[in-house]
Amino acid sequence: MHILIGSDAELAAKPLRMLTVHAHPDDEASKGASTLAQYGASGVGTVLVTATGGEEGEIVNKAMDRPDVRERLVDVRREELIRASEVIGFDQVWMLGYRDSGMPDSEANAHAQCFAQAPLLEAAGRLVSIIRSVRPHVIITYPDVQRGYRHPDHLRVHEVTDLAFQLAGDPDWSPTPGSGVTPVEPWQPLRLFYNVWSKARLVALHGQYTALGLESPYDDKWLSRPGQDQRITTRIDIRSHYGVRRDALLAHRTQVDPNERFWFGLPEDAECRAYPYEDYILAQDRTEGEVPTDDLFAGILTDHVGSAPDELVS
Repeated sequence: MHILIGSDAELAAKPLRMLTVHAHPDDEASKGASTLAQYGASGVGTVLVTATGGEEGEIVNKAMDRPDVRERLVDVRREELIRASEVIGFDQVWMLGYRDSGMPDSEANAHAQCFAQAPLLEAAGRLVSIIRSVRPHVIITYPDVQRGYRHPDHLRVHEVTDLAFQLAGDPDWSPTPGSGVTPVEPWQPLRLFYNVWSKARLVALHGQYTALGLESPYDDKWLSRPGQDQRITTRIDIRSHYGVRRDALLAHRTQVDPNERFWFGLPEDAECRAYPYEDYILAQDRTEGEVPTDDLFAGILTDHVGSAPDELVS
């Protein structure tokens, strides 16, 4: 099901396309928003898939904790998702159609329609249908290692996207009859990336708080957390679109407190100076090029895509 969609023909005409998969409304703002906005502004087609409606999200912003908001929280979160997606500039936004799973051992986690309870092949099949429809060359999802925040929906996003990447290009695989997934011609994405928050980023931001004499939200719990920096392959310089993440986060008014130091404790220019990058792990690569270090599309210049913008091709 799509909730914000442009012309299929316009998306298909773009020589390069990317798709990012997230668990809940607001995840697209906190993870990779500036990367997607920057590529979109360069002429790349960008597509967001959100697995759940975020039904179990808490109203973090007390100014939004009102009866009229609580009564229609699912609709409000969808409206917020649309606003944030417009800020980021997605060409299309799709909902995978599952219910928020909540945290482990919660009542929501046992709900029959929640994402965590969905059969893996069924959920992957829904994503395969979208992949085959929009034909992305690059897919971004959550990493295989999620020590810091093991939300069932985040773990499931990783499993589902990994499997869908494999199945999308398999000419012998098709959705189960009666599954509600529309059969579409196979399409093999070329690269799968994992989006990660690097330890280097946390340390740099903490240092900026200290340098400015501000109280840092990055306490020992954050700074002692094991990092995955040794696995990072690709670092995207997002200076030209750094502010997009902040604006997209603020669109999620129920989920993000505009006074929260974790997100907004530093002046934007100081935060950008400290760490003007978003980090990725190249998980799968169907090209024959070198591992990309500063461009998710590096080397993708083939008959597979036609001509690509010069600034996106190495």
